[in-house]
Amino acid sequence: MRNMKELPARYAYAIAITGGAALWLVTRAVSGRHEAWDAPLYWSAAYPLAIGLSAALGYLAPTHPWRWALAVMLVQAVVLAATAAGFGLLPLGLILFAILALPPIAAAVALARLRLRRHARK
Repeated sequence: MRNMKELPARYAYAIAITGGAALWLVTRAVSGRHEAWDAPLYWSAAYPLAIGLSAALGYLAPTHPWRWALAVMLVQAVVLAATAAGFGLLPLGLILFAILALPPIAAAVALARLRLRRHARK
């Protein structure tokens, strides 16, 4: 990737972690639900924004783009655990977050490949 300015990994991680946590916390606060994914707003706005954030980070930092999507989604599991009243369903929640990470991973990889193809043509 010569001559291609790439967002440094530490910034990409910071954006992914901050963005993922903010999406969960803001959705939770706005909806009044204890768990953000219990609110329709999570599925209509927060989750699509998580996919978009992952895709943008994949484009800006195309080296191993899957990690940005995992950071965006799995930090939400951390926030859920930190704000949970109990941990009985946490293993199921972790599995669900891992499954929910698949579309953001696909978006991040797709945009990373797009950028790398564009750069290869130059």
